Amino acid sequence: MVLLTSCANAQKVDASKVPDAVKKSFAKNFTGVSPAKWDKEGKDYEASFKKDGHDMSALFMIDGMLMETETDIAVNELPSAITDYVKTHYKGIAIKEAAIIIKANGEKNYEAEVDEMDVLFDASGKFLKEVKEEGEEKD
Repeated sequence: MVLLTSCANAQKVDASKVPDAVKKSFAKNFTGVSPAKWDKEGKDYEASFKKDGHDMSALFMIDGMLMETETDIAVNELPSAITDYVKTHYKGIAIKEAAIIIKANGEKNYEAEVDEMDVLFDASGKFLKEVKEEGEEKD
């Protein structure tokens, strides 16, 4: 699954190579979570971890600014508008995984993994775009 909407060519990175500002921001925003695994995505850093029994990831700018979080949810927790859209536009293909994405400005999006693509929706279930696992976007 592509963990975040900006995901493209993520590279694993040792925690010792993550900038202090990023690690401090992670610690401030996510207390009491399992140790994070880190990836570098372009200039940004992504932490993957577990919180309250959910797989999560958080994307940070190099200065430590939190850009967005993603929390895995059960497919049946998606709004019905999303599952209806997928049934109509991806006939016969099941949603493999689902997530809620919260951007820094509070905007909420949903992600449904369908046929090696992440299909993104706004908070009301309106289709936004497809993101191929390689990071290519298709509007």
